[in-house]
Amino acid sequence: MQMRHAVWYNNSMNRTIQIRLKPTPEQVKALAETTKQFTESFNAVCAEGWRLRENNAYTLHHLTYRKCKAANPALVSDHHCQARQRAAAALKATMALERKGKKVSRPQSAFCPPSYNSNTYRLDWAARSVNLSTTRGRIHVPFILPVYATWAEGHKLTTADLIHRKGKWYLYVCVDVPDVPFVDKDAAVGVDLGVTRPAVTSDNRFHGKKHWREVVKRTFRLTRKLQLNGSKSAKHHLRRLAGRQARFRRDCDHVISKRIVSNVEPGTTIVIENLTNIRARVKASRGEAKRRLHSWSFAQLAAFLAYKAEAKGCRVVRIDPRHTSQRCNACGHIYRGNRRTQSEFQCRSCGHRQNADLNASKNIRDKHLVGWATGPSGGPPSTGLSSQLARLETSQP
Repeated sequence: MQMRHAVWYNNSMNRTIQIRLKPTPEQVKALAETTKQFTESFNAVCAEGWRLRENNAYTLHHLTYRKCKAANPALVSDHHCQARQRAAAALKATMALERKGKKVSRPQSAFCPPSYNSNTYRLDWAARSVNLSTTRGRIHVPFILPVYATWAEGHKLTTADLIHRKGKWYLYVCVDVPDVPFVDKDAAVGVDLGVTRPAVTSDNRFHGKKHWREVVKRTFRLTRKLQLNGSKSAKHHLRRLAGRQARFRRDCDHVISKRIVSNVEPGTTIVIENLTNIRARVKASRGEAKRRLHSWSFAQLAAFLAYKAEAKGCRVVRIDPRHTSQRCNACGHIYRGNRRTQSEFQCRSCGHRQNADLNASKNIRDKHLVGWATGPSGGPPSTGLSSQLARLETSQP
């Protein structure tokens, strides 16, 4: 009998590329002034919204637009509107944290990147130049397109952000690419994200390299030594180190996410744990464990994994992480003592032994596919987990 597979179409597939601008000295002044006035408009809306406890963008527009336009008349109206949208989003996020009992203060920025849309910028791929609205009118700025971003030529462009970093100007352009349909094939791969091993998948693959952790440790030791030194040359060296660790982590997360997606077929569901607020739940009071926990880039890795999977016709779902490390994948017995060490798992009920992270990744997969139906004592699944998984595997084309 032929199975009927469900088909989902992703709402959008937006990708961001970074292009390096090469402005003249006069154009640099125009870009800097535009950024300054955009930031002032953003801060003014935030101040008014915070005073009135208002975060609705429509209401904030009527409350602040005329004042902001009068204060910075050279800034085009569209930029004032974009600044108001950013301020409304910042106010909503801050007030949401406040309702959760977090200590917050009024949103304020020293450098708010101006946002551009189809009305305020035009990009010419052939001429390698971009037309930008500034406080001094429209300017044509040449740019450099990285080799890895040449795929974006010819695609529809949506929004862009003007970024100034370390004396250089960049334009982060959002590209709208064609949707890839997701055809569900009832196949899933569980991914266990961790601090010691960055990612372990249920298809018996261990992702990441041991020397990555040594690179992080070496950079940390060097940073600490330079901070204790305090000399002028040490501070200069610290400035050179700034951002290096973040770039290294970003590269590692790109490598891991690409390898995970490359090993699955289109139509596969990639299952990960919902690790939101994991740092508040896990106790790591001091030392290296605390440092590694708070420098863990699990959210970045999950974001990279999501968009790479989307481009291949896969999807990423999140499940509740409770008991995924304590449950035996063979018999379903849940007990904290099953995980003897960081890497060793041995079930106290059936004696099943396996790498702890690999066992957790299989539990993550199974929790999505058929759920956990354990008895009152936490014993084996009452609905026959093994038989359900066998039926799912044999039903695949």
